[in-house]
Amino acid sequence: MLTLDRVKKHLRPGRVYRRADLTRWSTAVDRHLQQLQEEGSLTKLSGGLYYCPKKTTLGTAPADDKTLVKAFLKDSRFLLTSPNAYNALGVGTTQLYNATIVYNHKRHGRFDLGRRVFNFRMKPYFPSNLTLEFLLVDLVNNLKELAEDHDKVLGLVEKKAASMDARALSKTVRQYGSATARKFFAKVLADDRLRHAGH
Repeated sequence: MLTLDRVKKHLRPGRVYRRADLTRWSTAVDRHLQQLQEEGSLTKLSGGLYYCPKKTTLGTAPADDKTLVKAFLKDSRFLLTSPNAYNALGVGTTQLYNATIVYNHKRHGRFDLGRRVFNFRMKPYFPSNLTLEFLLVDLVNNLKELAEDHDKVLGLVEKKAASMDARALSKTVRQYGSATARKFFAKVLADDRLRHAGH
């Protein structure tokens, strides 16, 4: 079997590969990468990152965000979110943002991966899944970046916080809130511990 065919046999549609992944099956990685791109078996996403296209009835499906970020970071510990997620809270945010935020432990900055821009932010702590409590705290953490009327949004955040589980929200604020967020929620939840919580 030709080496190129042997490499192709290992490729799975919808998967994202790093150049280093292909060294397991090829002794001429760069030549094979060139050939695989020319015939459409792989698409280059960014330096050293390649996608094996997945065909659907509507054409070629783009790489899944989680698959893409996991390959880029070489790590599965990250959280994908967007300012658009705040709109589900019902606190007056209605703007739509073309931004995907990646909280992670390894990279910081804006990266173009497969014609999509990801804003990587290094954080020591973040949950494994998005919760309403985390979204509310994250909104206050990032309020300065939003185009909405900040005072109006904070007033609605106060009302929203009052309707949520106070213990779960307090715990989330202590774990993930900025100093400003802790101060704000301490007043809303009448929780003195938040004023003095370390991060």
